[in-house]
Amino acid sequence: MANSIAILFVWISILLSPSLATTGEDEFRRDGSVIELTSSNFDAAISAFDFLLVDFYAPWCGHCKRLSPELDAAAPVLAGLSKPIFIAKVDADKYSKISSKYEIDGFPTLKFFIHGVPIEYTGPRKAEILVQYLKKFVTPDVSHLESDDAIQNFVDSAGKSFPIFLGFGLDESLIAEFGSKYKKKAWFAIAKDFTEDMMLIYDFDKVPALVLINPKYSEKSVFYGPFEGEFLEDFIKQSLLPLTVPINHETLKMLKEETRKIVLTIVQDEMHENSAQLIRVLRSAANANRDLIFSFVGVKQWEEFADGFDATKSSQLPKVVVWDGNEEYELVVGSERLEEEDRGTQISRFLEGYRQGNTIKKKLKGPSFMGFINSLITVNSIYLIVFIVAVLMLVQHFGGQSGDNSQARGEHLD
Repeated sequence: MANSIAILFVWISILLSPSLATTGEDEFRRDGSVIELTSSNFDAAISAFDFLLVDFYAPWCGHCKRLSPELDAAAPVLAGLSKPIFIAKVDADKYSKISSKYEIDGFPTLKFFIHGVPIEYTGPRKAEILVQYLKKFVTPDVSHLESDDAIQNFVDSAGKSFPIFLGFGLDESLIAEFGSKYKKKAWFAIAKDFTEDMMLIYDFDKVPALVLINPKYSEKSVFYGPFEGEFLEDFIKQSLLPLTVPINHETLKMLKEETRKIVLTIVQDEMHENSAQLIRVLRSAANANRDLIFSFVGVKQWEEFADGFDATKSSQLPKVVVWDGNEEYELVVGSERLEEEDRGTQISRFLEGYRQGNTIKKKLKGPSFMGFINSLITVNSIYLIVFIVAVLMLVQHFGGQSGDNSQARGEHLD
C-alpha cells in the first residue's frame, strides 16, 4: 500500500512538472520567430495571442516570397515590445478551409487579430515601417509624458515613418478624439511636465501649443490655436502630409484621401540642386496656402507620370499646374512655366491667377487610364486570366488532336 501511494505521488509530481505541463499558449514559440500555423493549431493560436499578425500565403506566390524576409525581420522587434505582437503564417493554399473561413481571395493576405478579432491589414509591408505601424495598436491613443527624458524617448521610439503631434500645456480632451481617429497615421502625446529646454528644441514660445514633427521630411511646425471647431482637425489633417509632397507610388496612395487641389511642379530632375532651391520656395508657399497641397515630380524620376501633364525631357521646365488628383488639371494663363529668376514672385503670381480663375482646363493623358488598368489587374484577375489562357490552350490542344484523329479515320475509310 505504501509503495502504491509513493508511486502515485511520483506520477502526480511528474504530471505537474512545469516542463511537461502544457497549455494552449505553451505550444507556441515566443522567441521572436515567425510561427508556422496549420489547420490543427490555427484556432489555438488566435486564442493564445492578444495581438497576432497572420500571413496567409501560398508557396508558389512570388509576392509571398518577397514578403517573407520582411516579416522575419519584423517579428523579433514586435515580440520584444512591452505588449508583444507576434507574427504567424499559414499556407492558405494547402489549408483551404482556413482560407474560406477568413475569405482569403489573394496572396499574400495579412490579417491582424486583436484579442481574436481579425481586421484586414492594409498597412506598409517593409519591416521597419511595418513595425512602427503595428506599434500604434499596442500604445495609447494619446501618450502621457511626464518629463523631458520621456518626451525625447517617445520621439525617438516613434521612428521616422509617421508624423508626431506633441501637445504642450494642452488638455488631453482636446486631442483625444483625433488621437483615436488618426491613430494609424500619426503619433499623439501630451507633455504633462517639461522644461524651457523643450521649448527651445521644439521651437514654441507659449502654451498651449501643438507641435508637429515630421521626421521623414525634417519638418516642424507649431499650432497655437484656436483649438475649437474645425481649426484643430484641419491642422492635423493637413500636417499628415509634408509641406511639399514628392510624387511617387507611396504618396499617391496618401493623396487619394485628400480633397484639396494639388499644385504640382514638374522638373527635369528633382535631385538637381536647382530643383532643391525651387522646393524650398514651394515649401514657403505651402506654409501660407494650407488649403492647397504642394507637390513635385521629376521627369527623370517618373517619366510616365509627368507625360500625363504633357511634360517630357524635351519640354521647357519647370512647369506648374493645379491637379484635381484625378483626371483633370489646370494651367494658369501666363504662368505655364517658371523662369530662373525670382521664382518666389512667379509662384505668387501663379497662385493669384489660379484663385482668380484665370486658368485653362486640360484632361490628363495617361496616369488616370493606367490607374484604371492597375485597378483591374488584381491578383484575382491575374489568376482568372491564367486560368482562361490555360483552358483555351487545352481546348486548342484537344481540338487539334480530334481533328487529326478524324482525318486519320477518314483516310482509313478511303
